[in-house]
Amino acid sequence: MGNIDEKLKYEIITELGLFDKVSKNGWKSLTAKETGRIGGLITKRKKMMQMEKSQQA
Repeated sequence: MGNIDEKLKYEIITELGLFDKVSKNGWKSLTAKETGRIGGLITKRKKMMQMEKSQQA
């Protein structure tokens, strides 16, 4: 499950335009607002993935 989380995290920071910031300064350079946004989007996508998976089964 860790690989999926990492993949999602990097997809989301790229979409939010934060990839360069994280690459240059590390994850600690993100604000609480940015971190919360990333976490919220990860949760949302994981729920969507679970829903899609359950509909296919």
